[in-house]
Amino acid sequence: MKEKKENPKILKAPFSRRAALVLMDIMAIMVSSFAALYIRFEFSFRAIQPIFLKHYEYTLVYNICMTLILFVLFRLYRSVWRYASATELINIVFATTIAALVHLIFCSVTGWYMPRSYYFLYWILLFGSVCCIRFSYRILRMFRSKYRESTDRNSRTAVMLIGAGAAANAILKEIEGSRYLNLQVKCIIDDQPGCHGKFMRGVPIVGGRESIVAAAGQYGIDEIIFAIPSANNNVRKEILDICKETGCKLRALPGVYQLINGDVSVSELKEVEIEDLLGREPIQINTAEVLDYVHGKTVLVTGGGGSIGSELCRQIAAHQPKRLVMLDIYENSIYEIQQELLRRYPEMDMVVLIASVRNTRRIQAIFEQYRPDIVYHAAAHKHVPLMEESPNEAVKNNVMGTLKTAQAADRYGAEKFVLISTDKAVNPTNVMGATKRICEMVIQMMNQKSRTNFVAVRFGNVLGSNGSVIPLFKKQIAEGGPVTVTHPDIIRYFMTIPEAVSLVLQAGAYAKGGEIFVLDMGEPMKILDLAQNLIKLSGYRVGEDIEIRFTGLRPGEKMYEELLMDEEGLKQTANKRIFIGRPIEFDSQVFESQLEKLKEDAESETADIRRDIQEIVPTYHFEQE
Repeated sequence: MKEKKENPKILKAPFSRRAALVLMDIMAIMVSSFAALYIRFEFSFRAIQPIFLKHYEYTLVYNICMTLILFVLFRLYRSVWRYASATELINIVFATTIAALVHLIFCSVTGWYMPRSYYFLYWILLFGSVCCIRFSYRILRMFRSKYRESTDRNSRTAVMLIGAGAAANAILKEIEGSRYLNLQVKCIIDDQPGCHGKFMRGVPIVGGRESIVAAAGQYGIDEIIFAIPSANNNVRKEILDICKETGCKLRALPGVYQLINGDVSVSELKEVEIEDLLGREPIQINTAEVLDYVHGKTVLVTGGGGSIGSELCRQIAAHQPKRLVMLDIYENSIYEIQQELLRRYPEMDMVVLIASVRNTRRIQAIFEQYRPDIVYHAAAHKHVPLMEESPNEAVKNNVMGTLKTAQAADRYGAEKFVLISTDKAVNPTNVMGATKRICEMVIQMMNQKSRTNFVAVRFGNVLGSNGSVIPLFKKQIAEGGPVTVTHPDIIRYFMTIPEAVSLVLQAGAYAKGGEIFVLDMGEPMKILDLAQNLIKLSGYRVGEDIEIRFTGLRPGEKMYEELLMDEEGLKQTANKRIFIGRPIEFDSQVFESQLEKLKEDAESETADIRRDIQEIVPTYHFEQE
């Protein structure tokens, strides 16, 4: 959590302004004191008794000095009055009240008394004049802002706020006070019936969520801001589902912690993402269990620069490992996560290595030098269409890379080895999925003969990961379309990157050896629905502004993915989102000889590698050429 440090040079008023305030306060004291006498004697100068005029003259200098000292003590010369709030008003109340009491006491002690009603009148006038001096600047800014709104109404973005709470009030306040925000809040939506018909900072609260679509049309709304940071995911999804039908751009506050931290502002708004429409609560893990088995250990992450690998590194770093070793063959991606972790955890022992898991000697040397206790193997080729064109590379990297890394883990005594697998390994129709199924079999084979606990974690598509549909859809929308979907009925399981990685860590904590952990990813979603929602969230109309084009299933692509094969049963763990699939038995000796043949054929660049794969994975089917 970043602490916001105030810069006194910025927050204190300049000396010239403070001097002007002092001069105006002196005039306010003089005028308020005399006006109190004038009002007491019924607005007649001649009616004022000469003794009171003399006492006014005697006490004036002392009164000015004592009052100014009190104003200094109550920081009336240090506040930034363009942002004055109730706190500054309370300071004025205390300062003027005590000043009036001190004046009364001083007159009584010196004998320079005044009429009894004078002191009350003096306090009222002093308070009013000090308020006018200090709040006039803010009032003038407000009038100028209203004038600016009326003159450039057409050039300002019309905004609807969802929620009439503290977050909405903070956003309204910032928009009011800023000359740089080109926003005009036209209306507010809130589900509390008691608010309807009322105003918040001059903006009407027009109704509940059922009024969103109508109000968007009535007020000509361009942008909707979701300002209920405390809303749970179900409420958030329900309201955002309505909002996306308006065709307006959507933005939202990230979460309730923004409100707690006082960080609510327009700068904290983020674009509403497709993750906001998943309609389920974020998956929770037992962080204590993860901490217990990661804390103080040397952890190796292969493929550490990828979307899953880099998030693994983030979450592992947060659990205080003894050393984090990140390995990847691509220097740019792993450099980015290295710099991020250096900023966040400068004291952590971190090693970044460029290496290929296909290089036996390099992998063996790394294990010999760093002796990792826990290995997360995320390095893999994962793009289905690309691997259909280069199946030998899929075998070399996915299968042989996993085998060589697993053998090194066994040789150098790692405690646990966790393979990141995929739902595409189940009854695979493509090379990528079939090679990942062979990787799972490698893990089972190694577990039978090693003291290291070898396990695999299987899950589906990860929103926002490299090569997933969401970044592709966003790029296509930014280019004006069309958005390409392979088939109108194709469905996939989805979860966010942090959710997937959290469950991987939790599964690793449960690992006893030989398990295939299956992550519950909730209900599957249609890719077509994802595309339509993303177009609407971007403020466009489907079919009018952005076209959706169906391109047909790609080579090796399924209409739907499965998480279990027919032979596998499910056993629940302590985490209701993590299940254990029963391993399918196979002959390890036969499998080892098949692996040797697969390796030789892949390295000889045979064109018939798919037959080798099918011999190992009978459920793999491919089109014969």
